[in-house]
Amino acid sequence: MTTKYVLTVACKSKRGIVAAISSYLAEQGCNIIDSSQFDDLSTGMFFTRVSFISEEGVALDAIREGFKPIAEKFEMTSEIHDGDQRMKVLLMVSRFGHCLNDLLYRWKIGALPIDIVGVISNHFDYQKVVVNHDIPFHHIKVTKENKPQAEAQIMQIVESTGTELIVLARYMQVLSDAMCQKMSGRIINIHHSFLPSFKGANPYKQAYERGVKLIGATAHYVTADLDEGPIIEQDTARITHAQSADDYVSIGRDVESQVLARAIHAHIHHRVFLNGNRTVVFPASPGSYASERMG
Repeated sequence: MTTKYVLTVACKSKRGIVAAISSYLAEQGCNIIDSSQFDDLSTGMFFTRVSFISEEGVALDAIREGFKPIAEKFEMTSEIHDGDQRMKVLLMVSRFGHCLNDLLYRWKIGALPIDIVGVISNHFDYQKVVVNHDIPFHHIKVTKENKPQAEAQIMQIVESTGTELIVLARYMQVLSDAMCQKMSGRIINIHHSFLPSFKGANPYKQAYERGVKLIGATAHYVTADLDEGPIIEQDTARITHAQSADDYVSIGRDVESQVLARAIHAHIHHRVFLNGNRTVVFPASPGSYASERMG
């Protein structure tokens, strides 16, 4: 089976970048099967994602090594990934399990091609569910007094498992600035989109009492600014006056689960690029989504 590779590039926009990339891949006996690019005229930055196959069996290491002069010439931040290599993902959850259960199901049926290296929780609510999936479960209690020690335990698990992405699947603890910086661009969080209007406990009840007509969710990268990191994915669901506060919660959970899954899907397939406080998110092409979905 032919291996698919993915090249990602971010750099200052200059003439000749696309030509240099395509010429190099052709010289290496590679065939481009999908390509997306974006020039941000406001920042002068250029982003591209290129999927290709090696038709002459050139090894990935050789392709990476040969690309270095081009990356240096255009001052690129670039990576070439093995399209069949599953990303190692660590999930974190507290007491709301809808996102966790949704991700476990998608992972189990192959719709989310990742390696789940473990689940961390500050409670025991989902221990049995996780263990029944043959996934390591780690209980790490977090208090105001032991927070530094708890985060040290988390980072120890991250390092020992080779975690490439942390997903906060409704993990209700604020991560320290130090951890956010160390894992910059590698932690995804999900929350309802009522912020900053309805903060604190029972946001859906607050929204119901105010007659909100749209329920939404936002998935974003975690930064030191709480719930203000670069946004990856969002969605909304329309509701009416006839629906109850419980309906708001149910609909909201569905939206959160879907948005988080789509954000993870985009990240693990290298379709998300950090662009200052924003992101560039290339869509899965019509012909490639099925292969992406099933890995």
